[in-house]
Amino acid sequence: MDLFEHQGKELFARYSLAVPEGEVAFTPDEAATAAERLGLPVAVKAQVHTGGRGKAGGVKLASDLEEVRRHAQNILGLNISGHVVRRLWIERTSDIAAEYYVSFTLDRSARKHLGMLSAQGGVDIESVAANDPEAIAHIHIDPVDGLSLQQCQQWVHNARIPAPADVAVAQVLTNLYRAYVEADADLVEVNPLIVTVDGKVVLLDAKVTLDANSMFRHDDYAAYDTTQSRDEREQAAHAKGLQYVGLDGSVGVIANGAGLAMSTVDVVNQVGGQPANFLDIGGGANAEVMAGALEVINNDPAVRAILINIFGGITRGEEIADGIIEAVARVDIASPIVVRLDGTNATEGRELLEPHLSSKLMLAPTMLDAARKAVELAAGGAE
Repeated sequence: MDLFEHQGKELFARYSLAVPEGEVAFTPDEAATAAERLGLPVAVKAQVHTGGRGKAGGVKLASDLEEVRRHAQNILGLNISGHVVRRLWIERTSDIAAEYYVSFTLDRSARKHLGMLSAQGGVDIESVAANDPEAIAHIHIDPVDGLSLQQCQQWVHNARIPAPADVAVAQVLTNLYRAYVEADADLVEVNPLIVTVDGKVVLLDAKVTLDANSMFRHDDYAAYDTTQSRDEREQAAHAKGLQYVGLDGSVGVIANGAGLAMSTVDVVNQVGGQPANFLDIGGGANAEVMAGALEVINNDPAVRAILINIFGGITRGEEIADGIIEAVARVDIASPIVVRLDGTNATEGRELLEPHLSSKLMLAPTMLDAARKAVELAAGGAE
């Protein structure tokens, strides 16, 4: 789950991290009222689940209430990388002496957490990485051992953050790492992490992605879930408990397991097609789950063919076949379906599907064959 900036800052504040005072506003008048309470000047900041707000005109400074209203009016409704601004964060401005960059995420290849720190904050970290990679100090953190203050002090030294700010920054890094771990985050990024003229370290921005699978450990995360940006397809899939991401193609994809679903999307592209979605039904491909998946894809008018790519593991092939047969009987499918079924008891599953095969339900022996057939059908349906 991606958090809005103000939600990320509220999360950070729980871990003794300093953030600027601010208020959420949904209208220009609310923005002006918030600015009056906070005290001018203020920053008027778009709240969207994407970066690049400043370049898109989504962050403006205002020194009087009329300017606050004008900026709020211009920013609300602004489209930033496909995200329409519906809310603002009105924030008291800070006196900045220095700007830094810091982030924590997971390095899957190293099987450790990865921290990145740079004295060149306030700019695109991608540009820093490309033009001056040595300006970014990396640290790998064993999840079992954690991150000590001593390690943070060395990390700050490697990033060439000067005294006297180095001591305070190191302490902030330990707290930020604690927030990252205890909040079950996939990413926390602060750009910029500032030092004010009076020497205080403040998190001026907050980009936070939480692991949605950790919601059972965090009762308050249900509120974050309601603010996620989802199109109608994604909202319908989410309501059915499906892992779904909408794409722009014409081949609907259903697979069991995130890795297989990603591979299926790649293979569809490889054979010249365009996937309409990523949909992972998980390990239990029963009739209820399969029917829900087919219903979601069937309601996408762009879909011209459906590719079901299943590799039976714990769930046996005949159970998967029963699920497909019952789901197809329950849902009036508009597009032809191509099924690739492999793994545990796949032969039994394919035998169950045989009597039901038609021009609307087909079997393919391999993932590549299934993808080619689905792409061919999608192309024919688009004519």
